[in-house]
Amino acid sequence: MIRLALAVKDRALQRYLRKRFQQTDVRAEAFGHLNAPWQKVIRSCGDIIVISESLIPPPTESGISMLNELPENPTTVVLHESDSSEEHAKLVAAGADVILYTGISKKSLVEAIESTVESRLQYISKNRMSSREQMTPKISDFVSESRAMQIFMDEVRKVIPGNFPLLLLGETGVGKEHLAKAIHAESARSSGPLITVNTAALPEQLIESELFGHERGAFTGAIRSRRGAFELAHEGTIFLDEIGDMPLHLQSKLLRVLQDYEVQPVGSERPIWTDIRVIAATNRDLEAEIEAGNFRKDLYYRLSVVMLTIPPVRQHKEDIPTMARKFLTFYRHKIGKDIVGFTEAAMNALCAYDWPGNVRELMNVIERAMLLCQSDEISHGDLPDIFHKTFSTSNHFLPAGSEVPEDWKEKTLPEVRQEMIDKVESAFLQMVLGEANGRVGKAAKRAGIHPRAMYNKMKRLGLQKEVFKVAV
Repeated sequence: MIRLALAVKDRALQRYLRKRFQQTDVRAEAFGHLNAPWQKVIRSCGDIIVISESLIPPPTESGISMLNELPENPTTVVLHESDSSEEHAKLVAAGADVILYTGISKKSLVEAIESTVESRLQYISKNRMSSREQMTPKISDFVSESRAMQIFMDEVRKVIPGNFPLLLLGETGVGKEHLAKAIHAESARSSGPLITVNTAALPEQLIESELFGHERGAFTGAIRSRRGAFELAHEGTIFLDEIGDMPLHLQSKLLRVLQDYEVQPVGSERPIWTDIRVIAATNRDLEAEIEAGNFRKDLYYRLSVVMLTIPPVRQHKEDIPTMARKFLTFYRHKIGKDIVGFTEAAMNALCAYDWPGNVRELMNVIERAMLLCQSDEISHGDLPDIFHKTFSTSNHFLPAGSEVPEDWKEKTLPEVRQEMIDKVESAFLQMVLGEANGRVGKAAKRAGIHPRAMYNKMKRLGLQKEVFKVAV
């Protein structure tokens, strides 16, 4: 969305230009009729500044230079009452991008500014493309040999084309942000921006300004206007990470955005319409948060039009060798070490581990091992201490008096409960499948559940019947 700041001495002309440029993708604001218009233009956060030469404080060259040093690097259009080529040349030399003579017709003036707006849009688009080419997450990054992940990715592909909100669920480190970026990159909105906001990482008093923006003077210290994430994401996607940590008083404002697609900056009387797709993510149990009074039920229903739960790594361990080699290749270029693979012992250790930190933990382990490795292969000795223990608190059930696992400190009670339930069910099902020689019907009868329920649990826990069949 382009911000057009107008500071025109002729009030009638300023009103005319503001009316003509109040478009869907242009937000026009007028300052020429106000007190101290120059200071207001400086603090307007404008992409394009259209200003009368007489409103620029002397010396004019220094004023134009100041505009060029603003954080937004605005395009400067100077309206001059003289048609002197010499005067225009001086302004261009000072750094003005466009000089327009006010004596031309209003139609010609509008067409010239429209051309400037189009050029600015192309400039923004070019910058987006160059940054996007550096590293674009792709859906193919999630190619998997696991049936559970294949089913999950089939669901993902179905929702990519839509504009409805998405809610991504999953444990810490499973790759929710990476998946959101991949969905955006392969959607019809890929030419637009992707703006990411981690609501848990911001102080509560700054979240509202970060999301919705603020006007100059809205609060102490707001000396310039600031665009919010929703405005910056216009015609693209906004990714709200850790949505479960958003304060209650801001959840109602977010609900309004999802319903009306209107954003009201702090201190502004006028809402801004914005064209966005919202993807939210959390590792919290939102239904439990609703029961506790920490999350709005109506916002939950609005966000959860489609919910996607990313399986943890322990449920698709067959993908660990592929992921490990992929991260090895990535860090080989980053670290600059010519390490080509893993020893068999190292890979077996990686595959046997439960990965409570999921993909993020796997990446950290690979990077650390590469830094310590003194040969062309990562060995078992290059892995962290936890891979050298005969047992781990993450791999057995806690007897009374046992030390609390370290990874529990980062989890909620519902997450720990589900983790322990999964461990118990996985251990029990492996036992009955082994007794039944991989025959699911017999194992289901032994477990006291329906065969269909048995299949569903096996799929969720990543258990395959072939593993339990004994060759005769």
